[in-house]
Amino acid sequence: MSPSELLADVGKGKFRPAYYFHGSEDYRIIEAEKYLARQFLPDRQLMTNYRRIDGRRTSFAEISAELSAYPMLGERLVVSVSDIQKFGADEIERLGKLLLPPDPNRLVIFSTPSARAPRRDAAILKRIGNIAEPVEFKKLTLDETRNLISRNLAKANLTIEPKALQLFVEAVAGNRGAIENETEKLAAYKEPGSVVSVDDVRRTVAGYEVFVVYELANDIVHGDAVRALRQIRSLIADGNGPTGILFWISKHFIELYLVKNGKPLESKRRWLAWKYRDQTQMLDNRRLERIIVAAAEADSNMRLGKIPPNIILEMLAVRLVQP
Repeated sequence: MSPSELLADVGKGKFRPAYYFHGSEDYRIIEAEKYLARQFLPDRQLMTNYRRIDGRRTSFAEISAELSAYPMLGERLVVSVSDIQKFGADEIERLGKLLLPPDPNRLVIFSTPSARAPRRDAAILKRIGNIAEPVEFKKLTLDETRNLISRNLAKANLTIEPKALQLFVEAVAGNRGAIENETEKLAAYKEPGSVVSVDDVRRTVAGYEVFVVYELANDIVHGDAVRALRQIRSLIADGNGPTGILFWISKHFIELYLVKNGKPLESKRRWLAWKYRDQTQMLDNRRLERIIVAAAEADSNMRLGKIPPNIILEMLAVRLVQP
Protein backbone atom coordinates (compact mmCIF):
# COMPACT_ATOMS: atom_id res chain seq x y z
CA MET A 1 0.00 0.00 0.00
CA SER A 2 1.25 3.49 -0.86
CA PRO A 3 0.73 6.52 1.42
CA SER A 4 -1.79 7.95 -1.06
CA GLU A 5 -3.78 4.70 -0.98
CA LEU A 6 -3.69 4.81 2.80
CA LEU A 7 -5.07 8.36 2.80
CA ALA A 8 -7.79 7.38 0.33
CA ASP A 9 -8.88 4.48 2.54
CA VAL A 10 -8.89 6.60 5.69
CA GLY A 11 -10.83 9.31 3.88
CA LYS A 12 -13.55 6.70 3.24
CA GLY A 13 -13.45 5.58 6.86
CA LYS A 14 -11.71 2.30 6.01
CA PHE A 15 -9.02 1.06 8.43
CA ARG A 16 -6.97 -2.14 8.38
CA PRO A 17 -6.53 -3.91 11.75
CA ALA A 18 -2.75 -3.39 11.61
CA TYR A 19 -0.20 -1.46 9.55
CA TYR A 20 3.58 -1.62 9.16
CA PHE A 21 5.15 1.78 8.40
CA HIS A 22 8.66 1.80 6.96
CA GLY A 23 10.78 3.72 4.46
CA SER A 24 13.30 6.53 4.18
CA GLU A 25 11.24 9.33 5.69
CA ASP A 26 10.83 9.35 9.47
CA TYR A 27 8.87 12.59 9.51
CA ARG A 28 6.11 11.22 7.26
CA ILE A 29 5.93 8.01 9.32
CA ILE A 30 5.51 10.02 12.53
CA GLU A 31 2.89 12.29 10.96
CA ALA A 32 1.02 9.34 9.43
CA GLU A 33 0.82 7.65 12.85
CA LYS A 34 -0.60 10.80 14.42
CA TYR A 35 -3.03 11.26 11.53
CA LEU A 36 -4.33 7.69 11.79
CA ALA A 37 -4.78 8.03 15.54
CA ARG A 38 -6.69 11.31 15.15
CA GLN A 39 -8.95 9.85 12.47
CA PHE A 40 -9.60 6.54 14.27
CA LEU A 41 -10.15 7.85 17.80
CA PRO A 42 -12.85 10.23 18.96
CA ASP A 43 -11.39 13.45 20.38
CA ARG A 44 -12.24 12.52 23.95
CA GLN A 45 -10.32 9.22 23.64
CA LEU A 46 -7.20 10.55 21.88
CA MET A 47 -5.29 11.41 25.07
CA THR A 48 -6.04 8.16 26.90
CA ASN A 49 -6.42 5.55 24.15
CA TYR A 50 -3.41 6.34 21.92
CA ARG A 51 -0.54 4.28 23.30
CA ARG A 52 2.96 4.67 21.87
CA ILE A 53 5.52 1.97 22.67
CA ASP A 54 9.27 2.24 22.05
CA GLY A 55 10.15 -1.22 20.72
CA ARG A 56 13.84 -0.81 21.52
CA ARG A 57 13.21 -0.11 25.20
CA THR A 58 10.21 -2.35 25.80
CA SER A 59 10.35 -6.11 26.28
CA PHE A 60 8.44 -8.53 24.08
CA ALA A 61 6.44 -9.62 27.12
CA GLU A 62 5.30 -6.04 27.81
CA ILE A 63 4.31 -5.49 24.17
CA SER A 64 2.44 -8.80 24.15
CA ALA A 65 0.57 -7.78 27.29
CA GLU A 66 -0.42 -4.48 25.70
CA LEU A 67 -1.72 -6.20 22.56
CA SER A 68 -3.56 -8.80 24.63
CA ALA A 69 -5.74 -6.12 26.18
CA TYR A 70 -8.91 -5.31 24.27
CA PRO A 71 -10.54 -1.87 24.30
CA MET A 72 -13.20 -1.20 26.91
CA LEU A 73 -16.77 -1.60 25.68
CA GLY A 74 -17.75 1.33 23.49
CA GLU A 75 -14.19 2.67 23.22
CA ARG A 76 -11.46 2.52 20.58
CA LEU A 77 -7.73 1.93 20.98
CA VAL A 78 -4.63 2.75 18.91
CA VAL A 79 -1.35 1.02 19.77
CA SER A 80 1.85 2.17 18.02
CA VAL A 81 5.00 0.00 18.35
CA SER A 82 8.26 1.43 16.96
CA ASP A 83 11.42 -0.51 16.04
CA ILE A 84 9.51 -3.72 15.40
CA GLN A 85 12.48 -4.97 13.36
CA LYS A 86 14.35 -5.86 16.56
CA PHE A 87 12.11 -8.90 17.10
CA GLY A 88 12.68 -12.27 15.47
CA ALA A 89 10.42 -14.33 13.23
CA ASP A 90 8.90 -16.37 16.08
CA GLU A 91 8.12 -13.26 18.12
CA ILE A 92 6.49 -11.50 15.18
CA GLU A 93 4.40 -14.60 14.49
CA ARG A 94 3.27 -14.62 18.13
CA LEU A 95 2.34 -10.94 17.90
CA GLY A 96 0.27 -11.77 14.83
CA LYS A 97 -1.74 -14.33 16.80
CA LEU A 98 -2.55 -11.64 19.37
CA LEU A 99 -4.21 -9.63 16.61
CA LEU A 100 -6.67 -12.43 15.84
CA PRO A 101 -9.54 -12.20 15.50
CA PRO A 102 -9.35 -8.59 14.25
CA ASP A 103 -11.07 -6.13 16.55
CA PRO A 104 -12.81 -3.26 14.68
CA ASN A 105 -12.24 -1.06 17.73
CA ARG A 106 -8.46 -1.53 17.80
CA LEU A 107 -5.82 -0.24 15.39
CA VAL A 108 -2.16 -1.35 15.64
CA ILE A 109 0.73 0.44 13.92
CA PHE A 110 4.16 -1.20 13.75
CA SER A 111 7.06 0.87 12.43
CA THR A 112 10.77 0.85 11.64
CA PRO A 113 12.91 4.05 11.59
CA SER A 114 14.64 5.04 8.35
CA ALA A 115 18.04 4.11 9.78
CA ARG A 116 16.83 0.49 10.03
CA ALA A 117 14.60 0.50 6.93
CA PRO A 118 14.40 -2.98 5.37
CA ARG A 119 15.49 -3.71 1.82
CA ARG A 120 12.77 -4.68 -0.63
CA ASP A 121 13.85 -8.32 -0.42
CA ALA A 122 14.20 -8.33 3.37
CA ALA A 123 12.53 -11.24 5.18
CA ILE A 124 10.96 -8.90 7.73
CA LEU A 125 8.71 -7.40 5.05
CA LYS A 126 7.21 -10.80 4.36
CA ARG A 127 6.95 -11.70 8.05
CA ILE A 128 5.23 -8.49 9.08
CA GLY A 129 3.26 -8.43 5.84
CA ASN A 130 1.54 -11.58 7.06
CA ILE A 131 0.12 -9.73 10.09
CA ALA A 132 -0.01 -6.06 9.04
CA GLU A 133 -0.43 -3.96 5.88
CA PRO A 134 3.00 -2.56 4.86
CA VAL A 135 3.13 1.11 3.86
CA GLU A 136 6.40 2.54 2.51
CA PHE A 137 7.11 6.24 2.99
CA LYS A 138 9.61 7.46 0.41
CA LYS A 139 11.18 10.87 0.04
CA LEU A 140 10.22 13.11 -2.84
CA THR A 141 12.78 13.73 -5.58
CA LEU A 142 14.41 17.15 -5.90
CA ASP A 143 12.13 18.14 -8.78
CA GLU A 144 9.03 16.88 -6.95
CA THR A 145 10.06 18.80 -3.84
CA ARG A 146 10.74 21.99 -5.80
CA ASN A 147 7.45 21.79 -7.70
CA LEU A 148 5.37 21.04 -4.60
CA ILE A 149 6.88 23.95 -2.66
CA SER A 150 6.18 26.32 -5.57
CA ARG A 151 2.60 25.07 -5.95
CA ASN A 152 1.85 25.36 -2.24
CA LEU A 153 3.25 28.88 -2.06
CA ALA A 154 1.33 29.87 -5.19
CA LYS A 155 -1.90 28.75 -3.50
CA ALA A 156 -1.05 31.19 -0.70
CA ASN A 157 -0.38 33.92 -3.30
CA LEU A 158 3.36 33.90 -2.59
CA THR A 159 6.39 33.66 -4.86
CA ILE A 160 9.90 32.65 -3.80
CA GLU A 161 13.40 33.75 -4.78
CA PRO A 162 15.46 31.05 -6.58
CA LYS A 163 18.10 30.91 -3.82
CA ALA A 164 15.40 30.77 -1.15
CA LEU A 165 13.71 27.91 -3.01
CA GLN A 166 17.01 26.01 -3.16
CA LEU A 167 17.50 26.46 0.60
CA PHE A 168 13.91 25.36 1.23
CA VAL A 169 14.48 22.23 -0.89
CA GLU A 170 17.63 21.42 1.12
CA ALA A 171 15.87 22.04 4.43
CA VAL A 172 12.89 19.73 3.92
CA ALA A 173 15.01 17.05 2.21
CA GLY A 174 12.09 15.46 0.34
CA ASN A 175 9.82 15.27 3.39
CA ARG A 176 6.24 15.64 2.12
CA GLY A 177 4.87 16.36 5.58
CA ALA A 178 7.59 18.93 6.21
CA ILE A 179 6.78 20.71 2.95
CA GLU A 180 3.10 20.98 3.85
CA ASN A 181 3.87 22.19 7.36
CA GLU A 182 6.60 24.67 6.44
CA THR A 183 4.76 26.25 3.49
CA GLU A 184 1.80 26.74 5.84
CA LYS A 185 4.11 28.50 8.30
CA LEU A 186 5.45 30.75 5.54
CA ALA A 187 1.92 31.56 4.41
CA ALA A 188 1.09 32.68 7.95
CA TYR A 189 4.36 34.62 8.24
CA LYS A 190 4.28 36.49 4.91
CA GLU A 191 1.70 38.90 3.51
CA PRO A 192 -0.17 37.60 0.41
CA GLY A 193 1.43 38.84 -2.80
CA SER A 194 4.92 39.13 -1.29
CA VAL A 195 8.16 37.33 -2.16
CA VAL A 196 9.77 34.73 0.12
CA SER A 197 13.47 35.50 0.65
CA VAL A 198 16.41 33.46 1.90
CA ASP A 199 16.10 35.17 5.31
CA ASP A 200 12.41 34.20 5.47
CA VAL A 201 13.29 30.54 4.91
CA ARG A 202 16.04 30.64 7.53
CA ARG A 203 13.68 32.18 10.08
CA THR A 204 10.79 29.77 9.59
CA VAL A 205 11.98 26.51 8.02
CA ALA A 206 13.90 24.45 10.55
CA GLY A 207 14.04 21.01 12.07
CA TYR A 208 14.66 18.87 9.00
CA GLU A 209 17.48 16.67 7.80
CA VAL A 210 19.86 18.44 5.45
CA PHE A 211 19.63 21.93 6.89
CA VAL A 212 19.64 20.92 10.55
CA VAL A 213 22.22 18.12 10.19
CA TYR A 214 24.47 20.56 8.31
CA GLU A 215 24.09 23.09 11.14
CA LEU A 216 24.68 20.36 13.73
CA ALA A 217 27.82 19.30 11.86
CA ASN A 218 28.91 22.95 11.82
CA ASP A 219 28.65 23.06 15.61
CA ILE A 220 30.68 19.86 15.83
CA VAL A 221 33.34 21.16 13.42
CA HIS A 222 33.63 24.41 15.40
CA GLY A 223 33.79 22.56 18.73
CA ASP A 224 30.58 24.08 20.11
CA ALA A 225 29.26 21.34 22.40
CA VAL A 226 26.49 23.48 23.92
CA ARG A 227 24.90 24.29 20.56
CA ALA A 228 25.35 20.71 19.32
CA LEU A 229 23.55 19.29 22.36
CA ARG A 230 20.78 21.87 22.02
CA GLN A 231 20.25 20.88 18.37
CA ILE A 232 20.10 17.18 19.24
CA ARG A 233 17.60 17.72 22.06
CA SER A 234 15.46 19.89 19.80
CA LEU A 235 15.40 17.21 17.09
CA ILE A 236 14.39 14.55 19.60
CA ALA A 237 11.70 16.84 21.05
CA ASP A 238 10.31 17.23 17.50
CA GLY A 239 9.78 13.46 17.36
CA ASN A 240 12.95 12.38 15.53
CA GLY A 241 14.42 9.13 16.87
CA PRO A 242 18.06 9.04 18.09
CA THR A 243 18.83 6.18 15.65
CA GLY A 244 17.62 8.29 12.73
CA ILE A 245 19.61 11.34 13.87
CA LEU A 246 22.74 9.19 14.24
CA PHE A 247 22.19 7.75 10.77
CA TRP A 248 22.16 11.22 9.20
CA ILE A 249 25.16 12.41 11.22
CA SER A 250 27.12 9.37 10.04
CA LYS A 251 25.99 9.85 6.44
CA HIS A 252 26.91 13.53 6.54
CA PHE A 253 30.50 12.96 7.69
CA ILE A 254 30.99 10.03 5.29
CA GLU A 255 29.91 12.34 2.48
CA LEU A 256 32.28 15.04 3.76
CA TYR A 257 35.09 12.48 3.60
CA LEU A 258 34.17 11.58 0.01
CA VAL A 259 34.04 15.22 -1.10
CA LYS A 260 37.29 15.97 0.76
CA ASN A 261 39.01 13.22 -1.22
CA GLY A 262 37.51 14.01 -4.61
CA LYS A 263 35.08 11.09 -4.68
CA PRO A 264 31.56 11.50 -6.14
CA LEU A 265 28.45 11.29 -3.98
CA GLU A 266 25.57 9.06 -5.01
CA SER A 267 23.73 10.56 -7.98
CA LYS A 268 20.73 11.83 -6.00
CA ARG A 269 22.97 13.75 -3.59
CA ARG A 270 25.71 15.16 -5.83
CA TRP A 271 24.05 18.56 -5.69
CA LEU A 272 25.14 18.76 -2.04
CA ALA A 273 28.88 18.66 -2.83
CA TRP A 274 29.16 22.44 -3.18
CA LYS A 275 27.52 22.93 0.22
CA TYR A 276 30.04 20.67 1.95
CA ARG A 277 33.17 22.50 0.81
CA ASP A 278 33.30 24.99 3.69
CA GLN A 279 33.24 22.18 6.23
CA THR A 280 35.76 20.01 4.38
CA GLN A 281 38.26 22.88 4.46
CA MET A 282 38.12 22.85 8.26
CA LEU A 283 38.62 19.09 8.65
CA ASP A 284 41.57 16.88 7.83
CA ASN A 285 41.21 13.21 6.92
CA ARG A 286 42.44 12.08 10.32
CA ARG A 287 39.66 13.89 12.19
CA LEU A 288 37.03 12.82 9.64
CA GLU A 289 38.07 9.18 10.03
CA ARG A 290 37.94 9.50 13.82
CA ILE A 291 34.40 10.96 13.62
CA ILE A 292 33.19 8.20 11.29
CA VAL A 293 34.61 5.49 13.58
CA ALA A 294 33.07 7.12 16.68
CA ALA A 295 29.66 7.29 14.96
CA ALA A 296 29.92 3.59 14.04
CA GLU A 297 30.73 2.73 17.66
CA ALA A 298 27.71 4.75 18.83
CA ASP A 299 25.52 2.82 16.38
CA SER A 300 26.84 -0.45 17.80
CA ASN A 301 26.10 0.72 21.35
CA MET A 302 22.55 1.66 20.36
CA ARG A 303 22.02 -1.83 18.96
CA LEU A 304 23.15 -3.37 22.26
CA GLY A 305 20.47 -1.40 24.07
CA LYS A 306 22.30 -1.13 27.40
CA ILE A 307 22.32 2.70 27.41
CA PRO A 308 19.37 4.91 26.36
CA PRO A 309 19.88 5.97 22.70
CA ASN A 310 19.50 9.70 23.47
CA ILE A 311 22.30 9.47 26.04
CA ILE A 312 24.55 7.68 23.53
CA LEU A 313 23.84 10.43 21.00
CA GLU A 314 24.70 13.20 23.45
CA MET A 315 27.89 11.41 24.53
CA LEU A 316 28.84 11.12 20.86
CA ALA A 317 28.29 14.84 20.28
CA VAL A 318 30.56 15.73 23.20
CA ARG A 319 33.19 13.33 21.85
CA LEU A 320 33.00 14.66 18.28
CA VAL A 321 33.53 18.33 19.18
CA GLN A 322 37.03 17.47 20.42
CA PRO A 323 39.62 18.67 17.83
